[in-house]
Amino acid sequence: MQKDRFRVAAASIPAQPGNVEENVAMIRQICSKVHKENPELILFPELSAVGFLPNHPTVEHQPWLVEGIAWVRATAETIPGPTTDRLVEIATEFGLMISAGLFEDAGPCIHNVQVLVGPSGLIQATRKMHIPMFEAPFYNGGGAPVVSDTRIGKIGTSICFDTLMPESTRLLQVEGAELVLMPFASDPEPRTVEGWIANNQMLLRTRCLENGFFGLVCNYSGHVEGLGESMDFPGGGMLIGPRGQVLESWPGESETIMIAEIDPSLLEEARAHTEFGPRFRRPELYEGLIDPTA
Repeated sequence: MQKDRFRVAAASIPAQPGNVEENVAMIRQICSKVHKENPELILFPELSAVGFLPNHPTVEHQPWLVEGIAWVRATAETIPGPTTDRLVEIATEFGLMISAGLFEDAGPCIHNVQVLVGPSGLIQATRKMHIPMFEAPFYNGGGAPVVSDTRIGKIGTSICFDTLMPESTRLLQVEGAELVLMPFASDPEPRTVEGWIANNQMLLRTRCLENGFFGLVCNYSGHVEGLGESMDFPGGGMLIGPRGQVLESWPGESETIMIAEIDPSLLEEARAHTEFGPRFRRPELYEGLIDPTA
C-alpha cells in the first residue's frame, strides 16, 4: 500500500431495477460532487448500476420466478460492455476509481458482479460467490475473487452475502489484499442506518481483524420496486481498519455519502502485531475444510 494517507468514499444511490441509464447518471452525479474531496476511490453498493431486484416474494412464486429470470437476462451485459465503458468514462472525467455492481451475461449463466474501473479501464470484475436463497434462481455463483494492484495498493472485493463466509475474505488475504471493498444490498430490521450497522458491524470488524486489511463498506439505500414486490434499504456503511477498529461510520439517516481517510501505517502496525493471525496459518492441516462431502 502507498505510504501517504489518502481518502476513499462510499456512496449509496436509490438505484431502480432496470433503469441503468438513470442509475449510471446518479453515479456520475455523486462522483461530480465527491471528487472535490479528492478521494482515490468511490464505492457504490451491490448492483448499483442495474438496480437490485426485490427478492422477498409474497406473490405466487412460479410467475415471479419466470418473470424475474427473464428480466435479469434482459438486463445483463458482457463485461467489458456498455455500462463498464460508461463507468470508465466517468472515472476518467473525475480522475478516480469507481466500484459499482451489475449483471454479467456469461452465456448460459448470469453473474452478480462488482466491477472496479479507473481512468485506465477495467481493473477487476468480481463475481458474487455465495448466492442466498431468493437470489439463487436469477444468477450463478462465481469463482474465486481476484486481488488487483492499483495506485493505492492491493484491492479485492467481497459482495454482500460473501462476507458471511470467512473463506471468502481469507481467499483475498492469501492473495495479498490490503483494502477490501464490501458492497451490500441488505435490509435487516430495523431498517435504519444505525440498525444496519449494529446488525453487521461485529461480523465485518471480525473479517478485517482476522485477515489484517482495511474494509470499505457500503449498503444500498432507498425504495425499490419490481415484479410486483418492493424493498426498502436503509443505507449505511463504514471504514474498518486492519485491527478491526471502526475508523469511520455512515454520518446519518439523510446522508448518502461517507468520506474517510486511510492511514497506510495502520496496516503495517497490524501485520507486525505479535498475534497477527495469518502469520500462524497451517494450511497443511486444513484438508478437511475442502472435503466436498464434509
